Amino acid sequence: MSSPIKTRLADLDDSLFVPRELSWLSFNARVLQEAADEKAPEIQRLRYLGIFSNNLDEFFRVRVAEVRRIISVSSGSTRQSAKELLAAIQAEVVSQQHDFEGVYASVMKALQARRIYMINERQLEPNQAEFVQDYFTKTVLPELDPILFAEGSPIPVLNDECLYLAVEIIAKKKQRVAVVEVPTDRMNRFVEIPRRKGKGGRVYIALDNVIRACLPQMFRGVLPIDSASAYCFKFSRDAELELDVGIMESLIEKMASSLKQRQKADAVRFVYDAQMPASLLDFLASKFSLGKYDSLIPGGRYHNSKDFMAFPSVGPRYLELRPLPRVPVSCIDEADNILSAIRAKDVLLYYPYHSFDYLIDLLKTAAVDPDVDSIKICLYRVATESRVVDALLNAVHNGKRVLAVVELAARFDEQANIHWAQRLTEGGIEVKFGVPGLKVHSKLLLIQRREDGHQRFYTHVGSGNFNEKTARLYTDFSLMTYDQDLGREVYDVFDFLQYNYRRPQYKHLLVSPHSSRPGLEQMIDAEIANARKGLRAAMTLKCNNLVDRELAMKLYEASDAGVEIRLIIRGMCSLQPGVNGISENIEAISIVDRYLEHPRVYVFYNAGKPRYYIGSADLMTRNLDYRVEVLCPVYDPDARVMIQDILDMQWHDNVKARILDREQNNVAVERTGKSAMIRSQESIHNYLSTGKKPRIPRSNMLLPAKQRKKGKKD
Repeated sequence: MSSPIKTRLADLDDSLFVPRELSWLSFNARVLQEAADEKAPEIQRLRYLGIFSNNLDEFFRVRVAEVRRIISVSSGSTRQSAKELLAAIQAEVVSQQHDFEGVYASVMKALQARRIYMINERQLEPNQAEFVQDYFTKTVLPELDPILFAEGSPIPVLNDECLYLAVEIIAKKKQRVAVVEVPTDRMNRFVEIPRRKGKGGRVYIALDNVIRACLPQMFRGVLPIDSASAYCFKFSRDAELELDVGIMESLIEKMASSLKQRQKADAVRFVYDAQMPASLLDFLASKFSLGKYDSLIPGGRYHNSKDFMAFPSVGPRYLELRPLPRVPVSCIDEADNILSAIRAKDVLLYYPYHSFDYLIDLLKTAAVDPDVDSIKICLYRVATESRVVDALLNAVHNGKRVLAVVELAARFDEQANIHWAQRLTEGGIEVKFGVPGLKVHSKLLLIQRREDGHQRFYTHVGSGNFNEKTARLYTDFSLMTYDQDLGREVYDVFDFLQYNYRRPQYKHLLVSPHSSRPGLEQMIDAEIANARKGLRAAMTLKCNNLVDRELAMKLYEASDAGVEIRLIIRGMCSLQPGVNGISENIEAISIVDRYLEHPRVYVFYNAGKPRYYIGSADLMTRNLDYRVEVLCPVYDPDARVMIQDILDMQWHDNVKARILDREQNNVAVERTGKSAMIRSQESIHNYLSTGKKPRIPRSNMLLPAKQRKKGKKD
C-alpha cells in the first residue's frame, strides 16, 4: 500500500517541474551574466558571449528540434503542450537576444577604453579602406561563391550553422537577391587592419564587413550594380540522426549517410539581422519554406557570435583571465613510474587543476611495459590531434592487445569518430561500436598486467572524456586504482560491451542501464529511512543535469522526510527547490566560471558512513536507462576527503554561484556577515596546491572530521 506522502507526490502537477528546455535557457542566461560582469576581464567577457552563442546554436539543433518533432507527430493535449512550450522558448530566446545585444554594446565600449576597436565598413578611414579593398581582392574574393537567385532556379541547400549574407541588389532599377557564405571556416572572422591616424591601439573589422565594403567587386562587373546592401543570416538544422536497421550496410556507412542527410535536415531556427527589409525577409522565408513552427529570431547586425570564442589575444594580459598553473601530483612524480604509484595508493586527479599528461603517461607506460598484456578503453570524444590514440597505436606496435569501444553517435563528433575508428582499425586495434540501441558514454580504461603469475588490473574510471583539449577547459574527476574488485567489475563491463547477451552482476559499480537507477534510488531510500528514525540524513548531488522525473519525485519524497539535500547543478534542473511542503529541504546552486563544471559526484551520508560515487552518468532518463554509464565508489580515504573538500568549497562559493529557484531568477549567492570571499575554482586551485582550505563552517560538511580517516568499504 502506498504511503500518504507517495500518494500526495504522485498528484504533483507539471507546475512543480521546470521544462528542461526553459531550464537550459536559464543556464545560458547564467553564461550571459558572466559576459555582463564588468569586473571580468574584457576579452574574457567577449569570449563568454561566444560561449553563449555556441550554446544556443546547439540548443536549437537538439532541444528545439525535438519539440518540433513532437508537434509534428502528436495530437491533442500533447501537441498543444508542445506548441505552448515552443512559444515560451521563442519568447525567452528573443528576450535573451535583446539582453545579448546590450551586453555586446557594453563589451565593445569596454574594449574601446582599452584601445581595442571593432569597426564596420562605414567607419573606415582612407588608409584603412585601401587596405580592406586590397585584402578583399587578394584573400577574400577567391573564397566567395555568390548564388544569384533567378526565377525558377532550384533552391540551394545552405549549410547548417554557417554565416551568410543576403545581398539586396538594385541593377538597372530592378531588384535582385543573392546569397553568399562568409568563409569563416577557412578564414579568421576578425581581420586586423591599420590603426587610425593619430590614434594607437589595435583595430579589427569583421570578415562580413570586409565583404560589405566590397560588394560590387564580388560580382566582377557581371551586374551593373546601382546599389547593394547586405544582411547577415544563418540556419540551425535538426541534428537528430536517423539510422535504419538494414543489415547490408555497415554501421560506419549508415552513420556517414545520416551525416549527409543532417546537412539537408529541416531548419529549426532562422536568425537574421533585425534591420533586414521586410520584403527581403519575406522573400527568404518563402524561398526556404520556413513554416509557422520555425523560430525566426531577429538579432543585431552580427551573427555566429560563437566566433568570439576565438577572438585573438591582444593587449595586456590582464584583459584575460590569469592562467592557473597545473598542480603537480607528488605521489606520481616521486614514484618509479605511474603504475607503481597506482599500486601503492589510489590516485584521484581533478582536471584541469591536474594535468591530463598523467593520463597520457599511464597509457604510454602501459604501451611499453613488457608485463602489460592488454589495454581496453571507451572513446566517446577525443581531441583532433589525439595523444591518447597515438599511445594506443604504440601499444599495438609493442605487441599489446588493444580494444577500443568507439561511440559513433557522440553528437556533433560523429564524423571525427568515424575517422578515429578507421584509423584505429588500420593500426591493428580491435574496434567495437558498443551495444545496439545504447550509447556508450562510460569513461573507462582497463590495463591488464602479469604480476607474480597472476593477471592484475589497473583501472581508470572518470567523469570526463579522454580528450586533451576539453581536459584543459572542463573540470572532471579521474580515479586510477589498483583495487582488484573494481578492476574485475570494469572487466565485466567491457565483457558486456563485447558480448551483449551477457549481463554481469555488480557489487561495487553502478552500471546503466542495469543498476544505476535502482542503486541510486536504494541509497536515497536509505537516507529517507534514517531521517524517519530521527538520524541525520543528507546527500550532495553534483552533476550537469537533473531532469529525470522519477528521480526528482524520489528527491521530493526525501525532502519531505527531512533529508538535507544539496544540489550543485551546472545546467538543467527540472526539480524546484524550496517549495513549501514539497522541497523545503532541498537547496540548489549552479557555478559558472572560467572552467566548465562537468563532474558527476554523488555523496550519501549513510548514517555517518558516507558513500562517494563518481562517474559518467547525469541524472537524466537517457543516462540512467538508455546508455552504458558507470558510477564508481571511491574507497580511498584521502580521495574521499579531497572530493568532500572540493564540494564544500563549491557549496560555499559566494562569487560565481547562483541560486537555482522556482522562478529561475539566477540570483547570485551573497556573502553573509564577515564570511570570506570564496570563488570556488580559485579556492580549489589553492587547496590542491597548498593543502589549505578557505574557512568554511564545519557544521555544513557531510563527512564528520572523526570519520575522515577511516575510509573502509561500506
